Amino acid sequence: MKLVAPLNAFGRADLAIAGGKGANLGELVRSAFPVPDGFVVTTHAYELVAQGRSTPAGFERVELPADVREAITAAYARLGGGPVAVRSSATAEDLPGAAFAGQQDTYLNVVGERAVLDAVRRCWGSLWTERAVAYRARLGIDDDDVRIAVVVQSMVEAETAGVMFTANPVTGDRTQLVIDASSGLGEAVVSGLVTPDHYVLDARGSIGFTPGRREVVIRSAAGGGVVREDAEQAPAQEPAERGEGERGGRLPDAVVAELGRLGRDVAAHFGRPQDIEWAYASGRLHLLQARPMTALPPPPVGRLNPFQRRLAAVLLEYLPERPYPIDMSTWVPDGPAGLMRNVLGSFGVRHAFEGFLQEEDEVVYRLLPPAPKPSPKVLAAPFLVLARARRHDPARWTQDRRFRDYLVAIEALRARDLRAMPWDELLRVPRQALALVPPVADLRIDYLPGTGLALLRLLVVVRLLGRRELFADLLHGARTRTTDTNRALEHLAEVARRTGALEPGPPPAEFADALAAFLDEYGHRETSSPILVTTPTWADAPEVVLGLVKVLAAASPTPPGPPTRPDGALGRLLAHPLLRRSKSRRARITRWVEAARAGVAFREDSHFYFMMPQPVLRRSLLELGRRLRDAGALAAPEDVFHLRLAELEEIEDVATLRGADAERLRETVSRRALKREELSGVRLIDPAAIFPPTATGDALLTGAPAGGGTATGPVKVIVKPADFGRLDPGDVLVCPYTNPSWTPLFQHAAAVVVDAGGAASHAAIVAREYGIPAVMGTGTGTSVLADGRLVTVNGDTGTVHDAATTPATGTASDAVTGAS
Repeated sequence: MKLVAPLNAFGRADLAIAGGKGANLGELVRSAFPVPDGFVVTTHAYELVAQGRSTPAGFERVELPADVREAITAAYARLGGGPVAVRSSATAEDLPGAAFAGQQDTYLNVVGERAVLDAVRRCWGSLWTERAVAYRARLGIDDDDVRIAVVVQSMVEAETAGVMFTANPVTGDRTQLVIDASSGLGEAVVSGLVTPDHYVLDARGSIGFTPGRREVVIRSAAGGGVVREDAEQAPAQEPAERGEGERGGRLPDAVVAELGRLGRDVAAHFGRPQDIEWAYASGRLHLLQARPMTALPPPPVGRLNPFQRRLAAVLLEYLPERPYPIDMSTWVPDGPAGLMRNVLGSFGVRHAFEGFLQEEDEVVYRLLPPAPKPSPKVLAAPFLVLARARRHDPARWTQDRRFRDYLVAIEALRARDLRAMPWDELLRVPRQALALVPPVADLRIDYLPGTGLALLRLLVVVRLLGRRELFADLLHGARTRTTDTNRALEHLAEVARRTGALEPGPPPAEFADALAAFLDEYGHRETSSPILVTTPTWADAPEVVLGLVKVLAAASPTPPGPPTRPDGALGRLLAHPLLRRSKSRRARITRWVEAARAGVAFREDSHFYFMMPQPVLRRSLLELGRRLRDAGALAAPEDVFHLRLAELEEIEDVATLRGADAERLRETVSRRALKREELSGVRLIDPAAIFPPTATGDALLTGAPAGGGTATGPVKVIVKPADFGRLDPGDVLVCPYTNPSWTPLFQHAAAVVVDAGGAASHAAIVAREYGIPAVMGTGTGTSVLADGRLVTVNGDTGTVHDAATTPATGTASDAVTGAS
């Protein structure tokens, strides 16, 4: 059991002994990188001292055991006994997903045996500072699982020092290196005490430079420690006395280029972008630390073509949350995205809706819009479309035997008692749920051609007749499962009003029964994403339904469903001079309108039924997680989301999951959870790549116009379904995305402003049904607008203005009733 060992004794496999910093530095020393000599006081030494101590003060007063003290002083003597840097190296720091930057202590220019021993003690104690304990708690790292080593290195008296990122930390560009530098020791840059010189190196070796202000210089003090000098207090130096790195306030290009080469080599060695502390002294570069970059944005996607932008807008609306590994191995490839991939593939379009989510360290970190490619089969697509449209009428799709068989199969699976199943039987349920999906995909493949042709035919007709503006209104009026849902919610709100169900206290029996019946019929609807299994359904999160009921019950009762205007649109179309005098033409146009409405209903209703396996899949996964928690392999049932389905299927019997197998499972979950936490503030894609910023003039926001005229009202930002109850009648609903679960809010919103989506998105279609203005694809609406701000939304121009500076062209009440 080593108490102290030289840096070159350690590598990446020695994390538990040398801590993150020590293991990484040892790896660099072994690979001949220019790292100052040093040694590691291992976690074994810490454990001898740490028993019963969990405060910094407890370590500062402790008397070190003789063998620990002698090992440290002997290693210090072998290092030369001069000034050293003493740095903490915890086992949970400098890791992918958990940098722990600044959480433990570092001591510079430590001189003498007694000072070194004291610095080691204080480094150990820094593991138990309030900030370090709180940081671990936020990341879910158990205090009992963390140990700390200490790295002691020869002090580098830097003329210039700083930090280098081997990828651009702001843009995510992996072809750029970013270097911050300033005079003296690097602590001034690391601590943010100076505005450093800023260098950006591109792949061609070009160097961009922005000078800093060097407000503070930190230098070693005589006899130990450091001194901080303000720029105006720093002693002037003659040119001959200045180090090369300080000449002209800028590092020579050759030094910057050498730093860049070292950075790229370190990143290549570790296989990922690195955050490196460096120092330049007496004409030499030294690498002082290296750790993986954390919270690094994904690389820029570059210029997207129009089709990719439209596809990305759909995907961004589907992904309000980062997918988990269980999503990536179940509902992402086999749910709605897989369905769309199969539909397009049946007509010869390859690589659509596949490979659009990229993973790093087994966690999704990037959305990359796919670029579909046509295959030779696409040449036959027109004939396939016509043949399928002729054979499969969307108005009669529910009579298809495959659909009836699907309903029987899904009801049988929903009726099974998951808790009563033995492990091996329960383990088969996820695949059984996923196996129900292909028949619905086949129905989409067969019936969507008829839908598409019916819509295209109607569009051509209204354009030829000069009535293009009627197209959207003509599609309204078909009964769908979404309108059924909204009517049922209105009924639930009426029961709540009548029984006082939303008052404090247990809900009345009548309302409880009505809610249970509603959830039995509609509870499989998604709350946020149709392509993730980890997001709850309405049945999983009934508080979402109660939030909707609260919104609907707070307003005066309104007729359920969108305003009844479709017949008026059809009447205006049939009044066209070319149709008015021909009964047969009017009958034909009426049939075509009904066919288009049936196509819209098919698209809406097939999605409703397609989502039915998702709750069964989700419940089976959570039941597996519950049993793994009870066996001690997981901390909570939801931790199962960090695993892949294949990894679960490798567990033959949860009752025998013990020892190393259980520990490996916990370690896998912990590693992926840390990576997910690291990425919590990182977007899957820059919205500007999908919704390029445009000149707004005096507008607060611009986006895709989705119709509906104009309306004025106070902003209410709703970012998740749990916030539904915050919407008041007449508010301008501002949200990051929408799906069918959000549509009841549209009955009482003055207008809708959405970060994602386009004019053909669900939110836009439903907003037009309710006659309220909608602006889609703003990219930044939820961050630019704040609750209570009075704005005017123009759904015809796609703009949002401050109401105080814009002439009123409509009112909230106008928009709700469809007038503008």
